[in-house]
Amino acid sequence: MASSSTDGEASRAATPVDPNAITTSSLKALQSADQRKVMDIVDKLRRTGLSGIVELPQLVVCGDQSSGKSSVLEAITEIPFPRKENLCTRFATEIILRRSPSATISITITPDKLRPSDEQDTLKKFRKSIDDFGQLPAIIDEATQEMGLGVVGGIGSKAFSRDVLSVEITGPDRPQLTLVDLPGLIHATNKSQTEADKELILNLVKEYMANPRTIILAVISAKNDFANQVILEHCKKIDQQNRRTLGIITKPDYLREGSDNEQSWIDLAQNKDIYLERGWHMLKNRSDDQMDFTFEQRNEAEKLFFSKGRYVHVPRDNVGINTLCERLSKLLLNHLIKELPSLKEEIASKLDATTHDIEKLGESRKTIKEQQMVLMKISMRVNDILKSATKGYYESGFFGPVNMEAAVDSSDNIRRFRAVVQHLNLAFAEDMRLRGHKYAFGRGPGDNERDAEEESKAYKELEKLELDDVVLSPKPKKLSRNEAVLWVQRTLERTRGYELPGTFQPMLISQLFWEQSLPWQEIAAEHINKVARACREFVFEVLKHTAPAEFQAALAAVNVDAALAKTLKKAKKELAKILRDKARHPSTYNHYFTDTIQKIRQRKHQKAYKDAEQASEVIVRSHGAAEYKTYADKDKLQDALNNAIEKDMDRFSAQEALDTQRAYYKDELKYFVNAVAKAVIERHLVEPLPDLILSPVTVTQMSDQEVEFVAAEPPEITQQRAHLESRRVMLEKGLDTFREAMGGLKR
Repeated sequence: MASSSTDGEASRAATPVDPNAITTSSLKALQSADQRKVMDIVDKLRRTGLSGIVELPQLVVCGDQSSGKSSVLEAITEIPFPRKENLCTRFATEIILRRSPSATISITITPDKLRPSDEQDTLKKFRKSIDDFGQLPAIIDEATQEMGLGVVGGIGSKAFSRDVLSVEITGPDRPQLTLVDLPGLIHATNKSQTEADKELILNLVKEYMANPRTIILAVISAKNDFANQVILEHCKKIDQQNRRTLGIITKPDYLREGSDNEQSWIDLAQNKDIYLERGWHMLKNRSDDQMDFTFEQRNEAEKLFFSKGRYVHVPRDNVGINTLCERLSKLLLNHLIKELPSLKEEIASKLDATTHDIEKLGESRKTIKEQQMVLMKISMRVNDILKSATKGYYESGFFGPVNMEAAVDSSDNIRRFRAVVQHLNLAFAEDMRLRGHKYAFGRGPGDNERDAEEESKAYKELEKLELDDVVLSPKPKKLSRNEAVLWVQRTLERTRGYELPGTFQPMLISQLFWEQSLPWQEIAAEHINKVARACREFVFEVLKHTAPAEFQAALAAVNVDAALAKTLKKAKKELAKILRDKARHPSTYNHYFTDTIQKIRQRKHQKAYKDAEQASEVIVRSHGAAEYKTYADKDKLQDALNNAIEKDMDRFSAQEALDTQRAYYKDELKYFVNAVAKAVIERHLVEPLPDLILSPVTVTQMSDQEVEFVAAEPPEITQQRAHLESRRVMLEKGLDTFREAMGGLKR
């Protein structure tokens, strides 16, 4: 049995009462015209199910055990709750009064949210309807068993439950009001009420009291010293400004008439001791010999009691059930009007938050068609970004601002992908210029000033990088001109064929070029890997921007990883082709090669002639004057030119071959850099991205199993979506209802 008190009230059976007949002065006091309009708003909001989402206004009757709470609730609502001796409230009882053309009484259970889901589902199915209040005790007994409480003191029974019994009573004259009777706070434990029960009740009561839109009716009994009644301490802590608490004093008939104790309680009722902004009120409930009184008889007996003795001097506004209902009417009206704006704001705020949470989940994707549609939309966004990024059009919001402090190819700037690719290609060309050759040669007689300066500058840059602790591998080995000629000569001696002395066969140039260009493969492979890593990082940035988090790993498994691996494999295969071309015998049709050879030879001849001319200079004085002239002695010039001819045939061949190899290397280097950048990087790593990475065509070619693997909604997401959608519908209805009702109130 639920709502009962241990105040010594005699056992009595609830008299059958027609709910149509219960429209008394107490209830009418709670439904003034203005208040009915305000409570209409709360009633409509409650009907949308919002009570589980936002805190709605209500009256909560709380107090210590045996303080007379249930009697107060009964006096206010004039609903005859069943009573049994020595039993107390074992769960929260919610009394919902609603206006309706027809009179009904329905009882339901709102399960504790901490219960297992299957138990919650079972309790939610509990729904009973009765014709009169005489049937209420049996229904409450049944609900008690459904909650698993059992008989008090019985084996396996529990003293209290966090489940809520809801009694909804409708009728044409009912006020729109919700009141809650809470279990009484326990002072001492026993076999039936353990320490755990004590803690459970305290937490439950505090949870209800903490609702800022709740009016707290703090009930204390005059049978006990009010300083010992803990409900007041909790009210002080929770309602620190004393704005929501109305103190109700019960059982003043137990006080000895004319005693100091009686006076102290009268002082308390007049707000002279413990101050509450809402004040105090004193009630006299039925005594032991009045348990069969009707509500009218009860009220008359109470009125007579407060018209005698010291109670005559207590203001009538502070005593009796009728004035209490009037006070509650005004208190509720003012409180609700004050709370409505913040309630509307809370509903709007929670609607925005709920809508945001739903948007974060993405579109619903329970069916294959929905899943394909979601994937197609993601695919189109991915495709647009990939096309723009590979072409260098950075207009989309995806690309964001440039980080000037970070490197061009850093994670901060990876979204501007074309710039990253260009940067890496230029870095590759620079690497090839600095490190592409096995040997760095000293200046030769056929070199011009610019070539010599670039060679020297390149080597100094390498040395500087080493000082900066930049790991360089491979690194060219520096050779003087004589050392370079000796290298060629030794190679010539080991590759000699039938060629005449002073000449060299083409195979020598092949050997020299192959050896000099050995670092190309390593540098090119390193470049391809760098670009491939940049592609991967960029693609996953696109996925993060366009696809929900739960899609990304699945998309990588189904499409992205394989596509990127495929492009890298093709790029390496293309590089292998270019390296095989390089491994063939040298051939070129670029006239710059012959131009370079001829210019080298021309510069060599010019240098030889200039050296010979300087060696054959003769200085003469002009006719004894202080004027000197120089001219070349013809015979000496001829001798100097003859001496410039290299007599060592192998050395001559080596010098010629070295110059030829250098000209060919220079020509081939330009080709190789362009071939890697265009045929490998662009053709296989960059350009195919929009067509390979989750393109619309790719999505249409996915099997149903692949689509489901990527886009199927996890059960927990489906459950969360259903919960959020239901919450959003309630909030939207609540907000619409609120606006309509507020509009009616203003009019």
